[in-house]
Amino acid sequence: MKCNICFSVILFLFLQLSFSQTITVLEEGTNEPIPGVALYNLKKTKYVVTDINGKAKLNKFNAREIIYFQNLLYEKLQLRKLEIVEKNNLIYLTPKVEGLDQIVISVSKFEQSKRDIPQSIVSVSANEIALANPQTSADLLENTGNVYIQKSQLGGGSPMIRGFSTNRLLITVDGVRMNNAIFRGGNLQNVISIDPLSIQNTEVTLGAGSVVYGSDAIGGVMSFYTKKPELSYKDQLLVQGNALTRYASANDEKTGHLDLNLGYKKWGFLTSLSYTDFDDLRMGSNGPNDYLRPEYIIRQNGEDVIVANDKPKIQNPTGYSQINVMQKARYEPSDNLNFDLGLYFTTTSDYPRYDRLIRYRGEELRSAEWDYGPQQWFMGNFQVTKTSSSSNLYDKIQATAAYQNFKESRMDRDFQSSIRQVREESVDAISFNLDLEKKITPKTTIFYGLEYLYNNIASEGKEENIDSNTSIPTITRYPDGATWQSAAAYVSFKYKPNSKFVFQSGLRYNQVLANAYFTENNTYLNLPFDEAKVNTGALTGTAGISWSPIDMIQWKLNASTAFRAPNIDDIGKVFDSEPGAVVVPNNNLKSEYAFGGELGLKLNFDDKVIVDMATYYTFLDDALIRRGFELNGETEIMYDGELSTVQAIQNASKAWIYGFEAGVEVNFSEALKLRSQYNVIGGTEDNEGVEEPVRHVAPNFGRTHLIWENEKLLFDAFLVYNNELSFQQLAPSEAAKDYIYALDSNGNPYSPSWHTVNLRTQYNWNEQWTLTASLENITDQRYRPYSSGIAAAGRNLILSLKYTL
Repeated sequence: MKCNICFSVILFLFLQLSFSQTITVLEEGTNEPIPGVALYNLKKTKYVVTDINGKAKLNKFNAREIIYFQNLLYEKLQLRKLEIVEKNNLIYLTPKVEGLDQIVISVSKFEQSKRDIPQSIVSVSANEIALANPQTSADLLENTGNVYIQKSQLGGGSPMIRGFSTNRLLITVDGVRMNNAIFRGGNLQNVISIDPLSIQNTEVTLGAGSVVYGSDAIGGVMSFYTKKPELSYKDQLLVQGNALTRYASANDEKTGHLDLNLGYKKWGFLTSLSYTDFDDLRMGSNGPNDYLRPEYIIRQNGEDVIVANDKPKIQNPTGYSQINVMQKARYEPSDNLNFDLGLYFTTTSDYPRYDRLIRYRGEELRSAEWDYGPQQWFMGNFQVTKTSSSSNLYDKIQATAAYQNFKESRMDRDFQSSIRQVREESVDAISFNLDLEKKITPKTTIFYGLEYLYNNIASEGKEENIDSNTSIPTITRYPDGATWQSAAAYVSFKYKPNSKFVFQSGLRYNQVLANAYFTENNTYLNLPFDEAKVNTGALTGTAGISWSPIDMIQWKLNASTAFRAPNIDDIGKVFDSEPGAVVVPNNNLKSEYAFGGELGLKLNFDDKVIVDMATYYTFLDDALIRRGFELNGETEIMYDGELSTVQAIQNASKAWIYGFEAGVEVNFSEALKLRSQYNVIGGTEDNEGVEEPVRHVAPNFGRTHLIWENEKLLFDAFLVYNNELSFQQLAPSEAAKDYIYALDSNGNPYSPSWHTVNLRTQYNWNEQWTLTASLENITDQRYRPYSSGIAAAGRNLILSLKYTL
C-alpha cells in the first residue's frame, strides 16, 4: 500500500514537472509580475530571465536542481525545482529596502530599473495608496510630497509640478494620454475622473517627457496604472475580490467599493465599481476669518434671497457624488503574447464651483448659481503585447488603440437674474500607439514608436429663462466641429556599459494640425476672421546619465526640450476668465518650447539613511498666456450682458522656473522609519519687459512622516507644511482674485503659511480584514492652499474597512 502511495506521489510530481514548466515570479504584497529576474543553477551553466509578465520556462533545469532567483531590487531566493511545483509555479520575491517601487514603466513604455533613469520619478504603490486612503486621485498625487494640488471646488484637484500646471502637464491612464484638445491653461479637475480605488500604482515623472509623450509634457507626466486581471495559469478557477467602505467626517463622505477578479488558465476578468457621496465641506476653526462663509443664496418663492449662514465654517454649497466603473479582460494564448481590453466610465453629479459663488459685486454676492454639469469620461482601451527573441525589429512590441469621450458643462446665473447661461462640451478622442523595444547588444537598447491622435469637439451654448422655461442659442465656449490632430515618431537610446553607468537619449518629431471655424460664433462676436488653423512641427530631444561611482553615491544629470502645441482651447475659446474680462479666439498662435536641465544626487548609507536631492532649471519660450487683446480695434465688448475687457491667448511671454527638491529616509530599524520631502520653487515671467511672479509656482512645501510598523499594525504620524506667499510674490492674475485670499495688514491679498498635524493607522486583523483610520488636521487649522478657491478640510476623521476575498 505504501509503495502505491509513493508511486502515485512520484507520478504526480513527474507529471507536474513535465507539463507545468512555466512559472510566474511576482512581487510579495502587490502580486505584480517582475520582469528581468535571473534564474540560474549553482554552476551558472543554465540561465533564463523572466519576461515582461514575470514568466520563465524551467525546461533546462533538473527536478532536484537548486534554482537561484536574483534581481538587484529584490532579496535573493533559492528553491529546488520540486519546491517550485509545490508552490503552484508562483514565486514571490521580497523587495529590498531601496528596491521598493524601483521598476518604472512611464519613461519608455516598457519596464526599466528606476536606477537607470536620469530623471526624477516618484512612485506610489498599491500599499501606499491603501494607507493614504485618498478621496480622489488628486489627493493621491498630493500624498507624494512632490505634487501641489489646487482646488477651486470640492469636486476638483489641479496638480502643479515644478511650476507648471494644467495643459503643461500630461496625464496618462494605462499608457493612454488623457489630455485632449480642450485642456485649458486654467485649473483642471480631470484627474478626479480616475478612481483611486482601482489604481495598482502611479508614477510621476518630474520634468519634461515630450520625447515619449509629445505635446503638453513640459512640467511632468502623471502615469496611472490600474489593476490588471489575474490568471490562474491552471484549470482551477482563481477568484479574488475586495470590498471597501469609508467614511470621512469633514465632508460626511460615504464611499463604497467592490472589485472581483475571475482568473482562468488563459483568461482573466476584473470588474471594479466605486460610489462616493460628499456633503458640504467643513473648514477648520483656527485661521483667517477671510475664509469663512457668512452668507449664501437660496431660491425662495421664485426669488433669489441672501441668507445668513449659521454655520460659517460649512462651505455651502460644495457637495457632490461620483460613480466609477471599470471592466477589464485579459487573454494570454501563449507565454509571450497578451491581449488586454479595458473599459472605464466615470460620472459626477452637478457640482458647485465654489470660488465663483463667493465673489461679490459691491455689497452683494454676484452669482446665484455657478455649477459644473456632470463631468463624464469614458475610455475603451485595447492593447496587444508580444515578446520575441527571434525578430530583428524588436524584443518587445506593444500596440495600443483607444477611444475616449469627455463631457463637461457649465451653468451660471447672476443674482436676481432670470437668465441662466449654459454651455456644454463633448470631445471624441481616438489614439493609436506602437511602441517597441530592441536590445541591439548586451549593453545597448533602443526604444522607438509611432503615435497618432485625433480629437473632435462639439460645443453648444444657450440662454435659459428660468421664469418662462424657454431657451435661445448663444455663443458657444468652443467652435463647434473643431478638430485637432497629432502624428509623431520617436526613438530613445540606452547605453549601459556596466552596472555603474547608464546613458540615455532620445528624439521625437511631432506634427500638429488644428482647425476651428467661427461662422456660428461670429453671429455674436463679429471676429475679423472665420477660421483658425494650426500646422506646426516640433523636434524635441533629451539626453542624460545615471552614474554610481561607488555604491553609496548616485549622480543623475539630464537635459531636455519639450513643447506644447496650441490646442482648440488656445485658438478658439470664448469665456469669462475673471469678473469683467472675456477671452476671445486668436488665429495667430505657435507652439511654446521649454528647455531644461536637472542635476540629482542620491546618497545611501547602508540603507539606514537615504538622501535624495535634485535641482532643476527650465526656460519657457514663446509662452502661451492670457493677455490684453484688441477685437476689431476695441479693447472692451459686451459678453453675457456685461462690458468686459478683451483678452486672448498669445505667444507673449518668456518664463524662468527653478527649484530644489530634497527627500530623506531614515531607517532606525525594520519597524521604525522617518521620511521627509521638501520642495523649493521660484520663477519669473516677462510681461512686456516687466518681470512678474509665475502663476503656477507654488509656495515652498513639504511633509514629514514617522512610521512604525509590525506584521499587523502600522502607525504613521506626519506633518504637512506650506510657506507663505506675500502680496508681492503673487502673480498679477492671482492678486486680482482677492476674494479667494486672506488680507494682510495693508489690506492686500496674500497666501498665509500653514501646517497640519496628522495621524494614520492601519490594522491587518487577518488576511481578509483591514481597518484603516486617520485623524487629519488634528489641531483644526483653517487654511486655503495657494490659488485654491475652497478652504481645506478641518479636523477630519477617516475610517475605512476592507475585506479581501
